[in-house]
Amino acid sequence: MSVTAAKGFTAAGIAAGIKQNGNPDLALVVNTGPRRAAAGVFTSNRVKAAPVLWSQQVLADGELTAVVLNSGGANACTGPQGFQDTHATAEKVAEVLSAKGPEVGAGDVAVASTGLIGILLPMDKLLPGVEKAADELSAHGGEKAAIAIKTTDTVHKTSVVTKGGWTVGGMAKGAGMLAPGLATMLVVLTTDADVDTKGLDSALRGATRVTFDRVDSDGCMSTNDTVLLLASGASGITPAQDEFTEAVRAVCDDLARQLIGDAEGASKDIRIEVINAATEDDAVEVGRSIARNNLLKCAIHGEDPNWGRVLSAIGTTRAAFDPDRLNVAINGVWVCRNGSVGEDRELVDMRYREVTITADLAAGSESAVIWANDLTADYVHENSAYSS
Repeated sequence: MSVTAAKGFTAAGIAAGIKQNGNPDLALVVNTGPRRAAAGVFTSNRVKAAPVLWSQQVLADGELTAVVLNSGGANACTGPQGFQDTHATAEKVAEVLSAKGPEVGAGDVAVASTGLIGILLPMDKLLPGVEKAADELSAHGGEKAAIAIKTTDTVHKTSVVTKGGWTVGGMAKGAGMLAPGLATMLVVLTTDADVDTKGLDSALRGATRVTFDRVDSDGCMSTNDTVLLLASGASGITPAQDEFTEAVRAVCDDLARQLIGDAEGASKDIRIEVINAATEDDAVEVGRSIARNNLLKCAIHGEDPNWGRVLSAIGTTRAAFDPDRLNVAINGVWVCRNGSVGEDRELVDMRYREVTITADLAAGSESAVIWANDLTADYVHENSAYSS
Protein backbone atom coordinates (compact mmCIF):
# COMPACT_ATOMS: atom_id res chain seq x y z
CA MET A 1 0.00 0.00 0.00
CA SER A 2 3.08 2.23 -0.20
CA VAL A 3 2.39 5.65 1.35
CA THR A 4 -0.73 4.42 3.14
CA ALA A 5 0.91 1.37 4.70
CA ALA A 6 1.76 3.53 7.71
CA LYS A 7 -1.16 4.49 9.96
CA GLY A 8 -2.30 8.09 9.83
CA PHE A 9 -2.20 8.57 6.06
CA THR A 10 -4.72 8.65 3.25
CA ALA A 11 -4.04 8.99 -0.47
CA ALA A 12 -5.67 9.11 -3.87
CA GLY A 13 -4.64 8.98 -7.50
CA ILE A 14 -6.93 10.18 -10.28
CA ALA A 15 -7.00 11.29 -13.91
CA ALA A 16 -7.45 15.05 -13.96
CA GLY A 17 -6.92 15.46 -17.70
CA ILE A 18 -3.40 16.89 -17.48
CA LYS A 19 -2.14 14.05 -19.67
CA GLN A 20 -3.66 13.95 -23.13
CA ASN A 21 -3.81 10.16 -23.07
CA GLY A 22 -6.25 10.17 -20.17
CA ASN A 23 -4.01 8.23 -17.79
CA PRO A 24 -3.92 9.02 -14.06
CA ASP A 25 -1.94 12.20 -13.49
CA LEU A 26 -2.75 13.68 -10.07
CA ALA A 27 -1.97 12.26 -6.63
CA LEU A 28 -2.76 13.50 -3.15
CA VAL A 29 -1.23 12.24 0.10
CA VAL A 30 -2.59 13.50 3.43
CA ASN A 31 -1.17 13.12 6.93
CA THR A 32 -4.06 12.81 9.37
CA GLY A 33 -1.80 12.97 12.42
CA PRO A 34 -1.59 13.32 15.29
CA ARG A 35 1.97 14.45 14.43
CA ARG A 36 2.65 16.29 11.17
CA ALA A 37 6.44 16.41 11.14
CA ALA A 38 8.21 16.41 7.79
CA ALA A 39 11.59 16.69 6.10
CA GLY A 40 12.71 16.89 2.49
CA VAL A 41 15.64 16.88 0.12
CA PHE A 42 15.57 18.44 -3.33
CA THR A 43 17.51 18.71 -6.56
CA SER A 44 20.87 20.47 -6.38
CA ASN A 45 20.33 21.76 -9.92
CA ARG A 46 20.58 25.57 -9.88
CA VAL A 47 17.59 25.67 -12.24
CA LYS A 48 14.75 24.64 -9.94
CA ALA A 49 11.10 24.14 -10.83
CA ALA A 50 8.45 26.27 -9.13
CA PRO A 51 7.14 23.34 -7.04
CA VAL A 52 10.64 22.75 -5.66
CA LEU A 53 11.02 26.39 -4.65
CA TRP A 54 7.57 26.35 -3.06
CA SER A 55 8.08 23.08 -1.17
CA GLN A 56 11.45 24.20 0.16
CA GLN A 57 9.73 27.27 1.60
CA VAL A 58 6.81 25.47 3.23
CA LEU A 59 9.13 22.90 4.80
CA ALA A 60 10.98 25.62 6.71
CA ASP A 61 8.86 24.98 9.80
CA GLY A 62 9.32 21.19 9.58
CA GLU A 63 5.63 20.40 9.19
CA LEU A 64 3.37 19.24 6.36
CA THR A 65 -0.24 18.11 6.23
CA ALA A 66 -0.41 17.14 2.57
CA VAL A 67 1.53 16.61 -0.64
CA VAL A 68 -0.07 17.09 -4.04
CA LEU A 69 1.77 15.69 -7.04
CA ASN A 70 1.08 15.86 -10.74
CA SER A 71 2.56 14.15 -13.76
CA GLY A 72 2.21 15.41 -17.31
CA GLY A 73 3.99 18.72 -16.73
CA ALA A 74 7.05 19.76 -14.73
CA ASN A 75 6.05 23.41 -14.19
CA ALA A 76 9.76 24.20 -14.52
CA CYS A 77 11.14 27.29 -16.27
CA THR A 78 7.66 28.79 -16.36
CA GLY A 79 8.44 32.14 -14.72
CA PRO A 80 6.24 34.00 -12.21
CA GLN A 81 3.10 32.37 -13.61
CA GLY A 82 4.48 28.93 -12.82
CA PHE A 83 5.11 29.85 -9.20
CA GLN A 84 1.66 31.44 -8.98
CA ASP A 85 0.15 28.19 -10.30
CA THR A 86 2.03 26.21 -7.67
CA HIS A 87 0.72 28.53 -4.95
CA ALA A 88 -2.81 28.22 -6.35
CA THR A 89 -2.52 24.43 -6.26
CA ALA A 90 -1.50 24.47 -2.60
CA GLU A 91 -4.31 26.92 -1.83
CA LYS A 92 -6.82 24.60 -3.50
CA VAL A 93 -5.62 21.59 -1.52
CA ALA A 94 -5.84 23.60 1.69
CA GLU A 95 -9.36 24.74 0.80
CA VAL A 96 -10.76 21.28 0.07
CA LEU A 97 -9.10 19.65 3.07
CA SER A 98 -10.29 22.42 5.41
CA ALA A 99 -13.84 21.84 4.18
CA LYS A 100 -13.57 18.20 5.27
CA GLY A 101 -11.88 18.65 8.65
CA PRO A 102 -9.49 20.82 10.67
CA GLU A 103 -8.25 23.98 8.98
CA VAL A 104 -5.26 23.56 6.67
CA GLY A 105 -3.22 26.41 5.26
CA ALA A 106 -1.44 26.56 1.91
CA GLY A 107 1.81 26.64 3.87
CA ASP A 108 1.01 23.13 5.11
CA VAL A 109 0.96 21.70 1.56
CA ALA A 110 3.97 20.60 -0.49
CA VAL A 111 3.68 20.49 -4.27
CA ALA A 112 5.60 18.27 -6.69
CA SER A 113 5.40 18.09 -10.47
CA THR A 114 6.97 15.97 -13.19
CA GLY A 115 6.87 16.01 -16.97
CA LEU A 116 7.94 18.26 -19.82
CA ILE A 117 9.92 21.39 -18.84
CA GLY A 118 8.81 24.81 -20.10
CA ILE A 119 5.06 24.19 -20.32
CA LEU A 120 2.46 25.84 -18.07
CA LEU A 121 0.12 23.43 -16.34
CA PRO A 122 -3.56 23.34 -17.40
CA MET A 123 -4.94 24.80 -14.19
CA ASP A 124 -8.52 24.51 -15.47
CA LYS A 125 -8.02 20.76 -15.21
CA LEU A 126 -5.63 20.54 -12.28
CA LEU A 127 -7.68 22.49 -9.74
CA PRO A 128 -10.92 20.54 -10.28
CA GLY A 129 -8.74 17.43 -10.15
CA VAL A 130 -7.66 18.38 -6.64
CA GLU A 131 -11.31 18.36 -5.55
CA LYS A 132 -11.85 14.95 -7.15
CA ALA A 133 -8.72 13.54 -5.51
CA ALA A 134 -9.79 14.85 -2.11
CA ASP A 135 -13.14 13.10 -2.50
CA GLU A 136 -11.35 9.81 -3.19
CA LEU A 137 -8.85 9.93 -0.31
CA SER A 138 -8.57 6.51 1.30
CA ALA A 139 -6.34 4.52 3.62
CA HIS A 140 -6.10 2.10 0.68
CA GLY A 141 -5.25 4.75 -1.93
CA GLY A 142 -1.47 4.39 -1.89
CA GLU A 143 -1.19 2.29 -5.03
CA LYS A 144 -3.43 4.59 -7.06
CA ALA A 145 -1.29 7.54 -5.96
CA ALA A 146 1.88 5.74 -7.09
CA ILE A 147 0.33 5.04 -10.49
CA ALA A 148 -0.72 8.67 -10.94
CA ILE A 149 2.82 10.06 -10.71
CA LYS A 150 4.27 7.94 -13.53
CA THR A 151 5.62 9.63 -16.66
CA THR A 152 7.83 7.42 -18.85
CA ASP A 153 7.82 4.83 -16.07
CA THR A 154 6.59 1.43 -17.24
CA VAL A 155 5.67 0.35 -13.70
CA HIS A 156 4.74 2.14 -10.50
CA LYS A 157 7.21 1.86 -7.65
CA THR A 158 6.37 1.24 -3.99
CA SER A 159 8.10 -0.15 -0.92
CA VAL A 160 7.24 -0.90 2.70
CA VAL A 161 9.26 -1.86 5.79
CA THR A 162 7.52 -2.77 9.04
CA LYS A 163 9.28 -3.13 12.37
CA GLY A 164 8.02 -3.64 15.95
CA GLY A 165 4.68 -1.87 15.64
CA TRP A 166 5.69 0.93 13.24
CA THR A 167 6.07 1.25 9.47
CA VAL A 168 7.89 3.20 6.79
CA GLY A 169 6.27 3.18 3.35
CA GLY A 170 7.02 4.97 0.12
CA MET A 171 6.31 5.56 -3.54
CA ALA A 172 8.56 6.85 -6.31
CA LYS A 173 8.54 7.80 -9.95
CA GLY A 174 11.53 8.02 -12.23
CA ALA A 175 12.86 6.45 -15.41
CA GLY A 176 15.06 9.07 -17.07
CA MET A 177 17.30 12.01 -16.13
CA LEU A 178 18.61 9.82 -13.32
CA ALA A 179 21.81 11.24 -11.89
CA PRO A 180 23.21 12.08 -8.46
CA GLY A 181 22.04 15.24 -6.86
CA LEU A 182 19.19 13.44 -6.58
CA ALA A 183 17.83 11.73 -9.63
CA THR A 184 14.80 12.65 -11.68
CA MET A 185 12.39 11.45 -9.15
CA LEU A 186 9.43 12.30 -7.05
CA VAL A 187 9.41 10.31 -3.83
CA VAL A 188 7.02 10.45 -0.90
CA LEU A 189 7.90 8.47 2.21
CA THR A 190 5.58 8.10 5.18
CA THR A 191 5.92 6.68 8.67
CA ASP A 192 3.66 6.23 11.66
CA ALA A 193 6.67 6.27 13.99
CA ASP A 194 6.61 9.16 16.44
CA VAL A 195 9.69 11.01 15.18
CA ASP A 196 10.31 14.75 15.26
CA THR A 197 11.51 16.88 12.36
CA LYS A 198 15.16 16.69 13.40
CA GLY A 199 15.03 12.89 13.49
CA LEU A 200 13.28 12.76 10.12
CA ASP A 201 15.81 15.10 8.51
CA SER A 202 18.78 13.14 9.83
CA ALA A 203 17.33 9.81 8.70
CA LEU A 204 16.34 11.11 5.27
CA ARG A 205 19.67 12.76 4.49
CA GLY A 206 21.58 9.73 5.71
CA ALA A 207 19.47 7.41 3.59
CA THR A 208 19.47 9.58 0.48
CA ARG A 209 23.26 9.94 0.53
CA VAL A 210 23.79 6.21 -0.01
CA THR A 211 20.74 5.39 -2.14
CA PHE A 212 19.16 7.99 -4.43
CA ASP A 213 22.39 9.97 -4.64
CA ARG A 214 24.15 6.85 -5.91
CA VAL A 215 21.84 6.12 -8.80
CA ASP A 216 23.27 7.32 -12.10
CA SER A 217 21.41 6.25 -15.22
CA ASP A 218 22.30 8.87 -17.81
CA GLY A 219 24.29 11.60 -16.07
CA CYS A 220 21.44 14.12 -16.42
CA MET A 221 20.23 16.08 -13.39
CA SER A 222 16.60 17.18 -13.19
CA THR A 223 15.00 20.46 -12.17
CA ASN A 224 12.21 18.83 -10.14
CA ASP A 225 13.72 16.18 -7.85
CA THR A 226 11.82 15.99 -4.58
CA VAL A 227 12.00 13.45 -1.76
CA LEU A 228 9.71 14.03 1.21
CA LEU A 229 9.40 12.11 4.49
CA LEU A 230 6.26 12.65 6.58
CA ALA A 231 5.59 11.31 10.09
CA SER A 232 2.12 10.90 11.58
CA GLY A 233 3.17 9.49 14.95
CA ALA A 234 0.01 7.34 14.80
CA SER A 235 1.77 4.24 16.11
CA GLY A 236 2.72 6.04 19.32
CA ILE A 237 6.16 4.42 19.12
CA THR A 238 9.45 6.32 19.00
CA PRO A 239 12.11 3.94 17.68
CA ALA A 240 15.83 4.35 18.27
CA GLN A 241 17.26 6.80 15.74
CA ASP A 242 19.63 4.28 14.17
CA GLU A 243 16.83 1.73 13.80
CA PHE A 244 14.58 4.33 12.19
CA THR A 245 17.34 5.52 9.87
CA GLU A 246 17.99 1.95 8.74
CA ALA A 247 14.29 1.43 7.94
CA VAL A 248 14.19 4.65 5.89
CA ARG A 249 17.41 3.60 4.14
CA ALA A 250 15.94 0.18 3.31
CA VAL A 251 12.86 1.72 1.69
CA CYS A 252 14.97 4.27 -0.22
CA ASP A 253 17.37 1.55 -1.37
CA ASP A 254 14.50 -0.58 -2.65
CA LEU A 255 12.95 2.35 -4.50
CA ALA A 256 16.33 3.40 -5.96
CA ARG A 257 16.85 -0.12 -7.34
CA GLN A 258 13.37 0.00 -8.86
CA LEU A 259 14.25 3.31 -10.54
CA ILE A 260 17.33 1.77 -12.17
CA GLY A 261 15.39 -1.36 -13.11
CA ASP A 262 12.88 0.79 -15.00
CA ALA A 263 15.39 3.21 -16.58
CA GLU A 264 14.45 4.30 -20.07
CA GLY A 265 15.40 1.72 -22.69
CA ALA A 266 17.68 -0.21 -20.32
CA SER A 267 18.41 -3.90 -20.82
CA LYS A 268 21.09 -4.23 -18.13
CA ASP A 269 21.31 -3.05 -14.52
CA ILE A 270 24.94 -2.32 -13.63
CA ARG A 271 26.18 -2.54 -10.05
CA ILE A 272 29.49 -0.68 -9.81
CA GLU A 273 31.41 -1.33 -6.62
CA VAL A 274 34.61 0.60 -5.99
CA ILE A 275 36.75 -1.00 -3.29
CA ASN A 276 40.01 -0.23 -1.49
CA ALA A 277 39.75 3.50 -2.14
CA ALA A 278 41.66 6.05 -0.07
CA THR A 279 38.42 7.83 0.88
CA GLU A 280 34.70 7.29 0.43
CA ASP A 281 34.59 10.42 -1.74
CA ASP A 282 37.21 8.86 -4.02
CA ALA A 283 35.15 5.70 -4.28
CA VAL A 284 32.00 7.64 -5.16
CA GLU A 285 33.80 9.81 -7.74
CA VAL A 286 35.28 6.76 -9.45
CA GLY A 287 31.95 4.93 -9.41
CA ARG A 288 30.18 7.87 -10.98
CA SER A 289 32.84 8.21 -13.66
CA ILE A 290 32.43 4.57 -14.60
CA ALA A 291 28.64 4.91 -14.57
CA ARG A 292 28.77 7.86 -16.98
CA ASN A 293 31.14 6.32 -19.53
CA ASN A 294 28.93 5.97 -22.61
CA LEU A 295 31.43 3.74 -24.40
CA LEU A 296 31.37 1.32 -21.48
CA LYS A 297 27.57 1.48 -21.24
CA CYS A 298 27.33 0.58 -24.94
CA ALA A 299 29.79 -2.29 -24.43
CA ILE A 300 27.71 -3.64 -21.54
CA HIS A 301 24.62 -3.52 -23.76
CA GLY A 302 26.53 -5.55 -26.33
CA GLU A 303 27.64 -7.99 -23.58
CA ASP A 304 31.27 -7.06 -24.18
CA PRO A 305 33.41 -7.12 -20.97
CA ASN A 306 35.51 -4.20 -22.17
CA TRP A 307 37.56 -3.52 -19.03
CA GLY A 308 39.77 -0.99 -20.81
CA ARG A 309 36.85 1.42 -20.76
CA VAL A 310 36.59 0.99 -17.00
CA LEU A 311 40.26 1.92 -16.58
CA SER A 312 39.92 4.91 -18.86
CA ALA A 313 36.98 6.16 -16.76
CA ILE A 314 38.94 5.73 -13.54
CA GLY A 315 41.79 7.73 -15.06
CA THR A 316 39.64 10.83 -15.51
CA THR A 317 39.08 11.22 -11.75
CA ARG A 318 41.03 12.95 -8.98
CA ALA A 319 41.02 9.80 -6.85
CA ALA A 320 44.24 8.47 -5.34
CA PHE A 321 45.53 5.39 -7.16
CA ASP A 322 48.54 3.91 -8.93
CA PRO A 323 47.61 2.91 -12.52
CA ASP A 324 49.85 -0.15 -12.23
CA ARG A 325 47.92 -1.46 -9.23
CA LEU A 326 44.35 -1.18 -10.57
CA ASN A 327 42.22 -4.33 -10.73
CA VAL A 328 38.84 -4.78 -12.42
CA ALA A 329 36.37 -7.65 -12.22
CA ILE A 330 33.26 -8.03 -14.37
CA ASN A 331 30.70 -10.50 -13.04
CA GLY A 332 33.32 -11.90 -10.70
CA VAL A 333 36.03 -12.48 -13.31
CA TRP A 334 39.19 -10.40 -12.68
CA VAL A 335 39.76 -9.39 -16.30
CA CYS A 336 42.31 -6.74 -15.30
CA ARG A 337 45.14 -7.31 -12.85
CA ASN A 338 47.65 -4.64 -11.86
CA GLY A 339 46.60 -2.32 -14.65
CA SER A 340 47.04 -4.99 -17.32
CA VAL A 341 45.52 -8.19 -18.71
CA GLY A 342 44.03 -10.51 -16.10
CA GLU A 343 41.80 -13.54 -16.49
CA ASP A 344 40.43 -14.50 -19.91
CA ARG A 345 37.58 -12.12 -20.75
CA GLU A 346 35.80 -15.00 -22.47
CA LEU A 347 35.04 -16.35 -19.00
CA VAL A 348 32.66 -13.45 -18.28
CA ASP A 349 29.01 -14.47 -18.60
CA MET A 350 26.93 -11.38 -19.40
CA ARG A 351 23.68 -12.99 -20.52
CA TYR A 352 21.68 -11.88 -17.50
CA ARG A 353 20.06 -8.59 -16.56
CA GLU A 354 22.41 -7.65 -13.72
CA VAL A 355 26.05 -6.91 -14.45
CA THR A 356 28.56 -6.28 -11.66
CA ILE A 357 31.73 -4.26 -12.10
CA THR A 358 34.26 -4.21 -9.27
CA ALA A 359 37.01 -1.60 -9.43
CA ASP A 360 39.85 -2.15 -6.95
CA LEU A 361 41.90 1.03 -6.48
CA ALA A 362 44.40 -0.62 -4.10
CA ALA A 363 44.76 2.70 -2.31
CA GLY A 364 42.96 2.27 1.02
CA SER A 365 40.00 0.60 2.69
CA GLU A 366 36.94 2.68 1.69
CA SER A 367 34.23 1.59 -0.73
CA ALA A 368 31.01 2.72 -2.43
CA VAL A 369 28.36 1.27 -4.72
CA ILE A 370 26.83 3.14 -7.67
CA TRP A 371 23.97 1.74 -9.74
CA ALA A 372 23.75 2.47 -13.46
CA ASN A 373 22.36 0.89 -16.63
CA ASP A 374 23.40 0.28 -20.21
CA LEU A 375 22.95 2.64 -23.16
CA THR A 376 20.61 1.29 -25.80
CA ALA A 377 18.99 2.29 -29.08
CA ASP A 378 15.68 2.28 -27.22
CA TYR A 379 16.97 5.00 -24.89
CA VAL A 380 17.98 7.14 -27.87
CA HIS A 381 14.60 6.57 -29.50
CA GLU A 382 12.64 7.41 -26.35
CA ASN A 383 14.49 10.69 -25.94
CA SER A 384 14.55 11.74 -29.59
CA ALA A 385 11.28 10.56 -31.10
CA TYR A 386 9.16 12.69 -28.79
CA SER A 387 9.45 15.17 -25.94
CA SER A 388 9.69 13.69 -22.46
